[in-house]
Amino acid sequence: MIDTRTNTVIEPPIPVGRIPFGVAVTPDGSKVYVGNYLSNTVSVIATATKTVTEFPVDGPHGLAVSPDGRILYVASTNRYPATLLAITTATNSITAALPIGGGALGVAATPDGSKVYVTNEALNINTVAVIATSTNKVSPIQVGYDPWGIAVTPDGSKVYAVNGGSNTVSVINPATNSVTATISGFNGPTAFGIFIQPKRPAPIFAGTPGKANCYGRSVTALIRQYKGLNAAAAALAFPSVRALQHAILEFCEGEAGLGETRSR
Repeated sequence: MIDTRTNTVIEPPIPVGRIPFGVAVTPDGSKVYVGNYLSNTVSVIATATKTVTEFPVDGPHGLAVSPDGRILYVASTNRYPATLLAITTATNSITAALPIGGGALGVAATPDGSKVYVTNEALNINTVAVIATSTNKVSPIQVGYDPWGIAVTPDGSKVYAVNGGSNTVSVINPATNSVTATISGFNGPTAFGIFIQPKRPAPIFAGTPGKANCYGRSVTALIRQYKGLNAAAAALAFPSVRALQHAILEFCEGEAGLGETRSR
């Protein structure tokens, strides 16, 4: 665990399983999932307590959490054909197992949760599998040789697949599921892409910061305006209701808002 303000390690290493590969964090930051390839397990780290539990998954590699935090997607590489597992985060139970091809590696979900992308590099297949989450339909997209990492832009407009064998990155248009460009000039790229966005300005809510009823007034106003907190979180580009609630608490300056939250 690294403090991003100081770039210093702030906690001792957290033991997980053997050969940990993929890492994914829930939208509310409460859990971190780690795929332990040789242990055939996924470790679940509770960020508040640093406690670790685990559940069995055959050969986990890439991981991704759905935008609402309800589903963990795991690329299971030891199965043949390789499989994308959809796992309910509330119970750690598998709800779907979708064949991908020879070797599923990287996993990424779109911001709206409608699609999941999985790289498939084994047996010269060299595709990205697109899964429509509403139907579990799997469609392949041909990319470069030995695709590994994959990432979706924060606005969901582009998908980038890293092709380690051909030293390229394929740019995919999610609307058409087609490669629109190929970026060259790499040397064995394998990493998962990360997109850095400018920090959003702090949101302003209906309550008055420092007042005891700030949190309640803010929540009530959002419910009236958007007909519910789920709709409000989506409209305001928060990854979850909990993230929206946290932003309201910060706006209300913590203690007053937090006290009201506990009493509601």
